[in-house]
Amino acid sequence: MKHIVITIGCEYGAGGPQIGQMLAKALGIEYYDRDLVDSVVQRIGVDKDLVEKADQKKSVLYTFDTTLGPRYANLTNRVISAQFEVIHKFAEKSSCVIIGRSSDYILKDRNDVLNVFIYAPEEVRIKSVMSTQKVSRKKAEEIVSYNDEQNHARHKYITGTYRGDRKNRHILIDSSLLGWEKTAQYLLMLVEMLEEKGD
Repeated sequence: MKHIVITIGCEYGAGGPQIGQMLAKALGIEYYDRDLVDSVVQRIGVDKDLVEKADQKKSVLYTFDTTLGPRYANLTNRVISAQFEVIHKFAEKSSCVIIGRSSDYILKDRNDVLNVFIYAPEEVRIKSVMSTQKVSRKKAEEIVSYNDEQNHARHKYITGTYRGDRKNRHILIDSSLLGWEKTAQYLLMLVEMLEEKGD
């Protein structure tokens, strides 16, 4: 198989990470979710607390002294820059699936990328969170709402566009139409057809 990077943006509870794992396993390629990206970011010297604050789009200022007196820098942008660096390294290293982290935007200049966005009706996502996280309906609604808000704000801050914008994706798919497993199979067929098509 030729080198391919599959980015998967997703609504919370729509099964993006699970579908991505199935797809990566079927293709025999690397899988990177947001936690793996962030663990590498932390290894290159960015504090975990700072990564979490950047996720919430909080501007975290720090002071440093210069000959002209104290100056300030935005550490949120340092986190984002580190994430850019890590995602580029993953994409360069080998074929892979990358979940979230605005990876479609970060890798927009590459010609070996397939950008996918997975969504589902809110009710389906709430029930999914209730089932997978064993929480009440009220708690699941709060989790979905909070993550939607944070993820949309972060993506807009980094890219200036909205998550799920068709202009930034090759395919958008409602995972409730086929279910998670068959959605992964559908995307696998798409990758195989692209492989047959060639350049």
